[in-house]
Amino acid sequence: MEKQLRECGWRFARHGGNHDACTNGELFEFIPRHTEVKELLARKILKNAKNNPPKGE
Repeated sequence: MEKQLRECGWRFARHGGNHDACTNGELFEFIPRHTEVKELLARKILKNAKNNPPKGE
């Protein structure tokens, strides 16, 4: 999922307690740091990333 976020232009922002944060420069998406992420959650995160590309592109 991290690779797909990078392909959408998003980048790693910071580590959290149980989540990592990725940003497009304006918005944040929080990705659980689990061995498996539920399918619906992964789809939601990637859909939000694709609908909100980094500004200036």
